[in-house]
Amino acid sequence: MIETLIAWITALLTALLPGFGDDPTPVYNGYVEADFVHVAASVTGRLRNLGVSEGDRIVAGQFLFDMDATKQRAALRAANARMAQAEANLRNLETGSRDAEIAVIRAALAEARAARDLAETTLTRTETLFARELVTPAKVDADRAALGQANAHVAQLEAQLDVADLPARGEQVIAAEATLAAARAEADLAAAQLDDLSVTAPGRGTIDKVYFKAGEVAAAGTPVISILPPDALKVLFYLPEAERVDFAVGQVLALSCDGCAPGLTAKITRMAADPQYTPPIIYSRDERARLVFRAEARLAPGTGLLPGQPVTLERIE
Repeated sequence: MIETLIAWITALLTALLPGFGDDPTPVYNGYVEADFVHVAASVTGRLRNLGVSEGDRIVAGQFLFDMDATKQRAALRAANARMAQAEANLRNLETGSRDAEIAVIRAALAEARAARDLAETTLTRTETLFARELVTPAKVDADRAALGQANAHVAQLEAQLDVADLPARGEQVIAAEATLAAARAEADLAAAQLDDLSVTAPGRGTIDKVYFKAGEVAAAGTPVISILPPDALKVLFYLPEAERVDFAVGQVLALSCDGCAPGLTAKITRMAADPQYTPPIIYSRDERARLVFRAEARLAPGTGLLPGQPVTLERIE
């Protein structure tokens, strides 16, 4: 009798109030999270200038901070000096001796040829006098030896002049070219390290956190600034095991929260393959309801939501 009365009342309310008795639309609670961009220097150094503050809006290429570059500038000057030295050495090997050096050899050669001519004249005169028995044989031998010495000196200077006009041997040039290439690479590395000390923004966003102050030492790879890009917000929520099959990556869900503008949506971008909060027992039909799967949904830019803000999601019919 009572069950009949309850059924009759339920039927009456259903007829008078549309929607009464239907199962409520399931909702899924979650919270907003952000993919921050952490900006760091690639070398360890002391912070010199900070160009931004927390809350500042930035654009791509905007100056963020730089490090003390005293050592890097000195290293770059030293590398450029070594490169200039290597270039000069290579040019010297490729072009042979300098003009002044060649001029000295030519002057010495002219002097040697004059001395040879004098030795020839002296020998001729001595041989004439020897034929007339006016000089001794020893004098003739001495003048002949002097002429031979003069000829040898001329030949030596002529050879030096030929060598001075020639460039260096191929192996020496190859070694000098390799030294120059290494010096250029060292200079490029020093210039790159100097550039790395001045850091600019990789894209648009808002400065979320500044971790260091000017004068402090930041290690290489340690974040100095964190940036919140405009498209970095996402919602983390959990789907019950029984309902996970009804959702798919790319599906759009309605989003609501306290103080949110109406009509917000989020698109599912990831669904975990492994369950969370798994009870330490063997799965059974009754216990499967306790399993949930983590999912992520990307928010469109300009929603005004903040990381950590709780939200509610539901399927769009």
